[in-house]
Amino acid sequence: MAGCGKVFAFALVLSGMTVGMSSQAAWGQMLEPTAPSAAPNPLVDTTMSPGKELLFNLEAQFAKDVAARGGAGFTSWFADDAVLLGNGKPPVVGRAAIAKTATWSPKDYQLSWTPISAVMDPSGDIGYTWSHYEGHSKDANGNPVNTSGRFITIWRKQPDGSWKVALDAGANEPAPVGDCCRIPATGNQ
Repeated sequence: MAGCGKVFAFALVLSGMTVGMSSQAAWGQMLEPTAPSAAPNPLVDTTMSPGKELLFNLEAQFAKDVAARGGAGFTSWFADDAVLLGNGKPPVVGRAAIAKTATWSPKDYQLSWTPISAVMDPSGDIGYTWSHYEGHSKDANGNPVNTSGRFITIWRKQPDGSWKVALDAGANEPAPVGDCCRIPATGNQ
């Protein structure tokens, strides 16, 4: 449970950072990713550190496993007490519960992402990554279904020295400007 306390404290720090930025001007100054990019290059990233590099490598292995094994690969990266927060859905707590929700095959659903930032706690046993994700599948009629959004993943070092996802949270991106309020065209106009 000591690890849970660290995750909770880390989440409080993250929420405090966002609550403290209450003015619109502060929000307007946040960096906004434009699109998923290639893995960060330590030769041009002046903020690269061993901890940040470790987190990027973990995410690359995680994404590769998910591409190859789908939901089973996704689930395998979570700690036993992990939490999954999905867009508009109740929290899913524990790897066993996450496994019940992550049942997709890589041939039916492709989930991809590349983190654009990572921060390692000074203790070296907890850190987070965030970026943009994309999901691709087909509906019952074979039409493409594409989703995209943002995620944050909190990683925690396990007692055996391995790293697991302690918390994964994602939110779908809103519809493009104008799509939410446009009246659909009909053939009678």
